[in-house]
Amino acid sequence: MDLVILSGKGGTGKTTIAAAISELAKDVVRVDCDVDASNLYLYYPGKDIYREDFFGGKVAIIDNERCTRCGKCERVCRFDAIENFTIDEIACEGCGACVLVCPEDAILLKDEKAADAMITKLEDGILSRADMGIGSDGSGLLITRLRENAIEHGQKQKDIKRDKLTIIDASPGIGCPVIASVTGSDAVLAVTEPTQSGLLDLKRVVELSRQFDIDPMVCINKFDINENMSNKILEFAQTENLKLVGKIPYDETIMESIYNLKPITYYKGSKAAKAIETMWRNIENIIF
Repeated sequence: MDLVILSGKGGTGKTTIAAAISELAKDVVRVDCDVDASNLYLYYPGKDIYREDFFGGKVAIIDNERCTRCGKCERVCRFDAIENFTIDEIACEGCGACVLVCPEDAILLKDEKAADAMITKLEDGILSRADMGIGSDGSGLLITRLRENAIEHGQKQKDIKRDKLTIIDASPGIGCPVIASVTGSDAVLAVTEPTQSGLLDLKRVVELSRQFDIDPMVCINKFDINENMSNKILEFAQTENLKLVGKIPYDETIMESIYNLKPITYYKGSKAAKAIETMWRNIENIIF
């Protein structure tokens, strides 16, 4: 069972909720698919037991011995990545146009390392994550690889059953990494906030999820900072036959939990923690 936690934008509390649910569900497989801003691992001290190079694209290189300085490559490059017959690897998109026009076959495309894909062994399971290279972009291919690693290494761990819950902390938005996170998943929890942009972002997330025949569950974080807007989100959920599984109040203890790198569930007096516990029971009743 794969549960994807996503949001239409960053900063809605998605990772805080993902960490909390991981604690409440117990003994889960965690996948941090928010690769451009990976931070779920900060909550979980563990040991990296696997690492592999991930090559996400290609970059052009010029063989100066064969190059005749004709300039065709520079003229055809739409990304201004070639200047004085030198390729800027950051600007190069690996499209291969320069390779096609070079009359001397002096330009080649080489695989470019985008990230380290890792498995971290935790006290109660594993975490599949990535460490992105400088200037690299998250891609659907990388997300797919992280999910594959979670399955492969999860099954190798004697204490991890094949049918365990997998918590996927997805990237914000509706781009390619999010699509790769939702593809083949069983359930989606959409985290939103009570603002006009939060409602618009939620609508985009719902539309995306439904492309994969999934009606997302909805959680309103910090619902009490704008209850009028929260009611509008509730009305939208009712109109679209979506299940509102959680309303989490604003709680300054969240900042303490982030500062101390401890899931909010460690703070038993926290209003937010109690609301998330209630939300998790609602989610359990739906997905199991």
